[in-house]
Amino acid sequence: MKDLTRCVITPNVVTEGFVALGAGVHRASTIVFENAEAYANRGKRGPDGYSYGLHGTPTTRTLEAKLTVLEQGVRTFLLPSGQAANAIAMLPFLRAGDGVLLADSVYPPVRDFANTDLARFGVEVGYYDPADPSDLAARLNDRTKIVWCESPGSTTMEVQDLPRIADIAHRYGALVGCDNTWATPLNYKPLSLGADIVTEGLTKYISGHSDVLLGSLTIRDEQLTAPIRSTLGRLGICVSPDDASLVLRGFETLGVRMRHASEGALQLISRIKAADIVDRVLHPALPTSPGHSIWKRDFLGSSGVFGIVFKEGLSRHVAPSLDVLKTFAIGASWGGTRSLIALMPVRAYRSVTQWDGDDLILRVSVGLEDHQDLFEDVDALFTEISARGSAWTIPR
Repeated sequence: MKDLTRCVITPNVVTEGFVALGAGVHRASTIVFENAEAYANRGKRGPDGYSYGLHGTPTTRTLEAKLTVLEQGVRTFLLPSGQAANAIAMLPFLRAGDGVLLADSVYPPVRDFANTDLARFGVEVGYYDPADPSDLAARLNDRTKIVWCESPGSTTMEVQDLPRIADIAHRYGALVGCDNTWATPLNYKPLSLGADIVTEGLTKYISGHSDVLLGSLTIRDEQLTAPIRSTLGRLGICVSPDDASLVLRGFETLGVRMRHASEGALQLISRIKAADIVDRVLHPALPTSPGHSIWKRDFLGSSGVFGIVFKEGLSRHVAPSLDVLKTFAIGASWGGTRSLIALMPVRAYRSVTQWDGDDLILRVSVGLEDHQDLFEDVDALFTEISARGSAWTIPR
């Protein structure tokens, strides 16, 4: 063998006895076969075999296996983002003339995908009151193939009665999907409550460090495997093993991070509720939050993301007041180590339910900082909002 060839061909080394705690990073597009017959029969390897990097490597399969067990499902697929997971949860099971019903509190990009792309493909798109299963029942028909849930709802935090929704949807033969990014599989198990598909924005709590985009889709029934896998293949969708390894690393501290964030959020909320400029706080663990009784029944815990609704007339002063923040960062997404704040409008993302009051919620994601620093930051923010509000109301 000549030297140029030796540069290209990698020798096999003994791996017996090498057992590491962290998952190895396996990068590959091409998968080689021991002989021509194995290559010719590569299609028979099935969804668990290896035939091409597009369909997975040991690194991505490790993350899929971890998620599958926690979600109590049968198989998991990785996607480039949480929104990609939501889209692929629907596309394989819809065709022109079918219908889809989405909770009115759904993640805005899901609404945009349904209204723009699914509608363009000839799918009938409708919405239902997330807090009223009877409203869903009234809107279901034989064309409905998917009922989409998000519990708690994006921004407004409505908790859905998933077992009842699944029962109603399954009577019509519809699949039930649920975005579980807020709770993660540590705190909520949609598949055990009747959902057929559960998605996660791994970008957020599970990766936990605001440095990777990834999503997952886990199914309850193996019969859903072929439509999803073939759709991913036709669209050429896969994920990087390097990204998967980052999520695997973050996954190991998910429990302690979630506990710290949840405890910090509840302590912060107790202070926020007492502020005279606050109308209410939206968080499922609060008895005053929509669906609290269902949250107590079905959830195992909570996360550090919640919403603040200010008293009428103060919303205009919130955005300019954010500049006083020193510990909180202003930014989209959530679930990382850094606490984040973002302004969220509501009315533009509602079809069948009405949002009362000012059209703004301040979304808060508590991270891993010392809670006292967060308390001081919020105190400074509220002082600034109050000062601006008082100045605005002084008669001229």
